[in-house]
Amino acid sequence: MTTTETDSRRLRLGTRGSRLALTQSGQVAEALRQAAGGGGAAGGGPGGLGIDLVTVRTDGDGDRTPLRQLGGVGVFAARLRHALLDGEVDLVVHSFKDLPTQPVEGLEVICVPAREDPRDALCARDGLTLAALPEGARVGTGSPRRAAQLLAARPDLEVVDLRGNVPTRLARVRGLEAVGVGTDEPVAPSRADAADDLDAVILALSGLRRLGLEHCTSEVLDLETMLPAPAQGALAVEARAGEDCAELARAVATLDDEPTRLAVTAERALMARLGAGCAAPVGAWAHLRGESQEPREERAVHETGWNEEFGGDDTAVARTSQGAGAASGGPRPVGIAADRGDEHGGTEATAAAGPRGSAVSRRSPRVLVLRAVVTSLDGGQEVGCELSTELPEATGGPEAPRETAAAAIRAAEALGARAAEVLLEDGADQIVDLHANKPRRD
Repeated sequence: MTTTETDSRRLRLGTRGSRLALTQSGQVAEALRQAAGGGGAAGGGPGGLGIDLVTVRTDGDGDRTPLRQLGGVGVFAARLRHALLDGEVDLVVHSFKDLPTQPVEGLEVICVPAREDPRDALCARDGLTLAALPEGARVGTGSPRRAAQLLAARPDLEVVDLRGNVPTRLARVRGLEAVGVGTDEPVAPSRADAADDLDAVILALSGLRRLGLEHCTSEVLDLETMLPAPAQGALAVEARAGEDCAELARAVATLDDEPTRLAVTAERALMARLGAGCAAPVGAWAHLRGESQEPREERAVHETGWNEEFGGDDTAVARTSQGAGAASGGPRPVGIAADRGDEHGGTEATAAAGPRGSAVSRRSPRVLVLRAVVTSLDGGQEVGCELSTELPEATGGPEAPRETAAAAIRAAEALGARAAEVLLEDGADQIVDLHANKPRRD
């Protein structure tokens, strides 16, 4: 596709039909229009880029079967990818955590926009926090990861399997109708799926924010309580590979966010090495130290005394011991830090006088940090680790930026693979059947 063709024709952007998917795809479409110099809802105007949203119904959208029985992420991604390969659409937007780690021949992720906050949120009746929920409270989630980590923190709670779109899930919580929550499509609940029967639900904070429903959150769960799914909060723009779509890829790549791409690359490499899908109870979160702060106001570090060097001088690792709060009755040993740097994740720098009085900093090398955990389904056992690796820096020359970016991606992939090896060495596959939750191939 040439530049002229990109500017003159309307692009077809495929999306699932849920309110969240349409909102996410609409935001990406608007960002692309703005980057191309256009504007307006229709994406017209001189030099603008016309984009039409094309709704593609996926196999998982109308199915209320528990996610672990459906086989994970493939049920949401397969139909979109088929539409892309068949030429029905020009590009698609995925929730990155719903995208299988196995590559599909003929397709490539051409853009990873800046990530939304990856943490999970508790939406509870009466504004209750996780600690304040009474014993036996019913908490809904369709995620084995959330269920496992919830039971690790509060084994006295009842976990209720939950499917449906975000407004439908919120409507299951007693009293949340009072703040204007409603479903965006009819859902016929079964006898065991009656509305207004839960004390709380756990959802991705990113989805609530994108839908304008953050006001339903009673507590944002910190990373020591619940580590998010790999790539949670991130989006992936996928297109056909090859020279025919090279111009489109270059145009869309203007929205690519390197810190987000590096982080999700490490997290997804972890999942790939474990051989598990998004239905496996695996939590992971990566960030660039010094360019991305932990999305928390405060941090608690639980020491276990398991600090050691692993994989060379540029990689540090800390491990958590097996046995979560459900087994020991004490706090979960999640969230330990190794070689973290300053309290807010920043790199050290020395300042010097710059133009117009600005400070010119000599930055320390960039470091990518990855935290990961595997939790047994009953919350009784858990293994985790935190690793970091120094990323390569540009050395000069016209090809240096591209070569450095490619080397950084390889380093992120290696970091994720090493983290998986640590988890497996410490018995991750002994406390849960990771392969039982592996997604079916699309």
